[in-house]
Amino acid sequence: MAIVLVDYHKGNIRSVQRGLQAAGAQVLVSDSPEDVRRAEAVVLPGVGAYRDASDTLQELGLMGALRDACDRGVPFLGICLGMHLMFEGGEEHASASSPAPGLGLLPGVVGRVSPEDAEGRHFKVPHVGWNSVHPAQGAQGSALAQLLFEGIRPGEFFYFTHSFQAPEGEGTIARTRHAQWFPSAVAVPGNPQFGVQFHPEKSSDAGAALLRNFVRIANGERGR
Repeated sequence: MAIVLVDYHKGNIRSVQRGLQAAGAQVLVSDSPEDVRRAEAVVLPGVGAYRDASDTLQELGLMGALRDACDRGVPFLGICLGMHLMFEGGEEHASASSPAPGLGLLPGVVGRVSPEDAEGRHFKVPHVGWNSVHPAQGAQGSALAQLLFEGIRPGEFFYFTHSFQAPEGEGTIARTRHAQWFPSAVAVPGNPQFGVQFHPEKSSDAGAALLRNFVRIANGERGR
């Protein structure tokens, strides 16, 4: 089985491909809607702006193909912008009242990272660098969420670079604090479909472990 790595011409494809291959996966890099539609597992990477990515996915016929694949319940991993695209829409280069459309796997609209905390202290945006990832309350009850983070200690550090963040919701399985807490990993309830805000392919041993765990999920493991 090959994992289809979606090439929608938005960067960092090769580093994700190498990370998946090091994790034991066969990888098919493709921008073909038919490859995506037939896929047995999908990874959606991404670097760039939400609206541009949304427009490109639609122009290439990949938005509908991704929805079709996910509707079949195939294992899915969205990375950074790929995680953002799992939601209904995004404000980047759009607006809260008229967001650019996403896949709609999870409810809500992706908005800007807050530049200050509740006490008014200012934080740098974009949020760039290493930060800790903590399981969300209730995520311990999800066998798939546990499997994705198996062997990774709570509070482990991963590498982030982003100016926008996903909304909180029932799909949140891990959180990170910058100025405020935000979802750093999400899952589609009842499906082996995940998104991570950080870049596992740039996150040393912890990132490699997460990619290995996703490959296990893609190969049919479902945890206990």
